[in-house]
Amino acid sequence: MPELLDNVALNLHRIDKDVQRCDRNYWYFTADNLEKLRNIMCTYVWEHLEVGYVQGMCDLLAPLLVIIDEEAKTYSCFCELMKRMCSNFPHGGAMDTHFANMRSLIQILDSELFEHMHHHGDYTHFYFCYRWFLLDFKREFVYSDIFVIWETIWAAKYISSANFVLFIALALVEYYRDIILDNNMDFTDIIKFFNEMAERHDARQVLKIARELILRQQTLIDNK
Repeated sequence: MPELLDNVALNLHRIDKDVQRCDRNYWYFTADNLEKLRNIMCTYVWEHLEVGYVQGMCDLLAPLLVIIDEEAKTYSCFCELMKRMCSNFPHGGAMDTHFANMRSLIQILDSELFEHMHHHGDYTHFYFCYRWFLLDFKREFVYSDIFVIWETIWAAKYISSANFVLFIALALVEYYRDIILDNNMDFTDIIKFFNEMAERHDARQVLKIARELILRQQTLIDNK
C-alpha cells in the first residue's frame, strides 16, 4: 500500500506541474477548464497506473477537451486516442519503428535528400522528428490547424493509410527540402530550424504533400 500511495503521489505531482503550463496562452484554458484537464488526467492515470503520467500526455488531452468541453466524453475519447499513442512514450517501442520507417521512405521517395542527410552529420536516424510523433504534431502547428491535422490522421486510417503520421512527417521535411539542401544543413541545423518553425507551418500545404507522397509510394508498389 505505501508503494501504491507513493506512485499515485508522484504521478499527481507530475500532472499538476504539466497542467499549470499546458496551453496557457490559448483562450479556452481558464482556471476552471484547467481543473477539468487535471481531473481527466488524474482519472486516466488512476485507471492506468501501470503506464502512469508521462510528460506530453496533457498536450494530447488538451485539444480534445477544447472541442468536447465535457469531462466524461473527453476522458473516453482520450482513452481511445491513447490506445494508439501510448506506445510512442518511453515505455513503448513505437519510436524506433517510426524512425526506421522514415529512413526507408525517404530513401525510396527522395534519395537525393537522403544522401544529403547521410553525408552531413548523418541524421538519417530522424531523431529530430521525436516530438512530432510523440504529440501527433501538436506543437508544430497553430492550434486551429491541430484539429485539421488530427482529423485527417484519424480519417486516413480508413480511406488512405493507417500510417499517415509518417507521411505528414515526411511532408514536413519535403516542404523544406530546397532550404535544407541549399544551406547544407546538418543535424544541429535541422533541429534549430524546425524548433524555430514550430507553429509557422502551412498545414494545408503539408497535408497536400503528404497525400502526394502516399500516391507516389502506392504507384511505386503497383508498378513493381
